[in-house]
Amino acid sequence: MSWKPMDMTGSSTPVSDLPGVLSDLEVIRKDFPILSRTFDDDIPLVYLDSANTSHKPQVVIDTMVDHLEQHNANIARAMHRLGHESTEAFEGARHKVAAFLNAPSVDEVIFTKNASEALNLVANTIPLGPNDRVVITEMEHHSNIVPWQLATQRAGAQLRWFGLTDDGSLDLSQLDELLTPNTKVVALTWVSNMLGTINPVAEIARRAHEVGAVVVLDASQAAPQLPVDVQAVGADFLAFTGHKVTGPTGIGVLWGKRALLDNLPPFLGGGEMIATVTMETSTWAPLPHKFEAGTPPITEAIGLGAAVDYISEIGLDRIHQHEQAITGYLLDGLASVSGVTVLGPTDPKLRGGAVSFELAGVHPHDVAQLLDSKGIAVRAGHHCAKPAHKRFGVQASTRASSYLYTTPAEIDALIDGLEFTKSYFKVS
Repeated sequence: MSWKPMDMTGSSTPVSDLPGVLSDLEVIRKDFPILSRTFDDDIPLVYLDSANTSHKPQVVIDTMVDHLEQHNANIARAMHRLGHESTEAFEGARHKVAAFLNAPSVDEVIFTKNASEALNLVANTIPLGPNDRVVITEMEHHSNIVPWQLATQRAGAQLRWFGLTDDGSLDLSQLDELLTPNTKVVALTWVSNMLGTINPVAEIARRAHEVGAVVVLDASQAAPQLPVDVQAVGADFLAFTGHKVTGPTGIGVLWGKRALLDNLPPFLGGGEMIATVTMETSTWAPLPHKFEAGTPPITEAIGLGAAVDYISEIGLDRIHQHEQAITGYLLDGLASVSGVTVLGPTDPKLRGGAVSFELAGVHPHDVAQLLDSKGIAVRAGHHCAKPAHKRFGVQASTRASSYLYTTPAEIDALIDGLEFTKSYFKVS
């Protein structure tokens, strides 16, 4: 369909004209205090950088403040009432995350400081030998490339990867070539943070299991916008980060199958990860504590629990539908701007809410800075996905990313901002 701006202005804007948009969007937006912020000359914030980090609803902020004001204490070791309350809230958050993922057991949920740490935990503990192969993809975030580079280098193992098609999809023609009896690990993103591509992870997991490989999913971009069911998707490990699902920074999650986690050695030593310690040797605590050395991010985990409650109440199916509607509207808008080239699929049903693009004749950093002067927040750079940028012959791109609070009017503002940018730099 051809794009034209919707007749929408201000906070009272009706959004029902765009099918799929959350019907209670304006109510939801009021849950996020930062969205009412204005800049110089009363310029309203237009936040289109949610793939980088999402904003936090008031309930998450209040939950964390309440914990710090009324219940603050270290967990597990304290024998007093505050310690009990803090432990109860921390472990309660683990139960909430387990339900969010449909994990078979709450003990399979491990708290980390972010998704990068979760992926490093697996890459540093899973056994590899000289004849083994690890398979990743060309669209991975650096956090799912570098740990496997280091792991295969240490073991003398092979590192191979799925390439990309011109439309930003995985090149699955290589499937039989890459997945062999020597393949021990397949690690891939569910949703690309640069291209937006939603990968067929359940099918890849099924094929990987046929050759005996372990499947590691980076769900950092999937968890905010797709229903995540670890049992249905067929993964062996899955990682995501709290700050992209309306939770705080400093908290991530690794889920893994109990049988695999039980057989992995600890990643870090100290604190609650021990059962006993002597000067000669140590033994390990049961799951999940074996992998949670030291004082964990307690307040952050409690905030994450509130966040997954919040988005679960709205409904991940509804959020996904909203994201697709907004993304489709964005793609139509970008197609109307001459000189814009979108990287990745152009069908909103095939992608998430992150859309990277080039504007001919203008560096992405200049695009982002000029948009910022209009109150529009986007991302510019390589988005921790340098190999994917190299595949498409560019060093950097501008990325606009929506979330459950994004309105069609904000997309209109972006498109107007890009036309202003073209005029400013005198490009056609």
